Amino acid sequence: MLNSFLLLVEAALYFGVMVTLFRFRHRIGLGVFVCALGAMHFLETYLASVFYVALPFGMVSPGSAVLFSGKLVMLLLLYIKEDAATVRQPIYGLLLGNALMIGLVLVLRLHEIAPLPKGKLPDIGFIDQMGWLMVWGTTLLFVDAILIILLYEKLGRYLRKALFFRILISVACVLTFDQAGFFTALHVVTGAPIAVFFGGWFAKMAAALAYSTMLVVYIKWFEARQIPAPRGLSDIFETLTYRERYEALVEHVGRDGLTGLLHRGRFDSDGEAAVGASLRTAKPLSLVIIDVDHFKSINDRFGHAEGDKVLKSVAALLGEIVDPEDQVFRIGGEEFAILCSRSHSVARLLGESIRQAVKTSASTSRFDITVSAGIST
Repeated sequence: MLNSFLLLVEAALYFGVMVTLFRFRHRIGLGVFVCALGAMHFLETYLASVFYVALPFGMVSPGSAVLFSGKLVMLLLLYIKEDAATVRQPIYGLLLGNALMIGLVLVLRLHEIAPLPKGKLPDIGFIDQMGWLMVWGTTLLFVDAILIILLYEKLGRYLRKALFFRILISVACVLTFDQAGFFTALHVVTGAPIAVFFGGWFAKMAAALAYSTMLVVYIKWFEARQIPAPRGLSDIFETLTYRERYEALVEHVGRDGLTGLLHRGRFDSDGEAAVGASLRTAKPLSLVIIDVDHFKSINDRFGHAEGDKVLKSVAALLGEIVDPEDQVFRIGGEEFAILCSRSHSVARLLGESIRQAVKTSASTSRFDITVSAGIST
């Protein structure tokens, strides 16, 4: 119980200090955050190789469960709030720095070593072991960083409004992959038992839950500004950032500025494609046209601002009533169109339900709002 509590305290301390440095990055510079992140790497690897505590579900190293998991979450935070061009810098720095350390150790072997008093000699074997584990761990981290960005982006298509689950699933999946990769090297180099793998995995899943919770709280309470635009396309990280922005732009382009529905140009192109697909597959395709009755008189009597509110309210109702696979367009001033894979009778029921929904929603309005519906299959 004490070990579990101490691990939680360590995670909270690590997260608190790191996000404080990150929060003040605009005053003290992002380099302070990055240096602190890199400074923990040796301790993280050292603890992961020799320092373990017993928990009910197995043996756990704070270096792996707390420090490495926290580092991965910090890199994800850096990606979310800055950009991929920034997050690549600590990754490349750690990888190249560890490679340099291995190179220097190889040169150090050539020295004629003078013993210190009491016969103390440097433990080159320990440095070798730590060096190779650090290089392997950083290589895994490089792969982990790419995977977590890919997964975070992919999940954004389905969980864009569920930030906690988007982060939790991304972190948990990548930590599972990393646990398998790092334990393999650890077992070869130090002979770590299989209990280390399972204990470490359970601990990393708990760390994923704890860090994801803290990260979402931090982002929502302390980070309010939008994600900045990408700066270039020189490597895979920046390509990922650019693609996410590009897909968001493509999604925005082609939509009506007032209602947010697909506009007339999309109706022409998507309608032609839908007709072609219907002919090829012999599946039904229905077109439902919705027209707001007496819309001109609403504009004339109450003003264009009220008319815009009517159009937006009708568009919102259409979005709620139709199925997710149906397409809704604004094709004219007060005209809307729905493309749906339904038979004529079902499309008629859809049109009637829209008419009734608009009529009911307008019961509290200053004026009556009704629509007419036409169906073609």
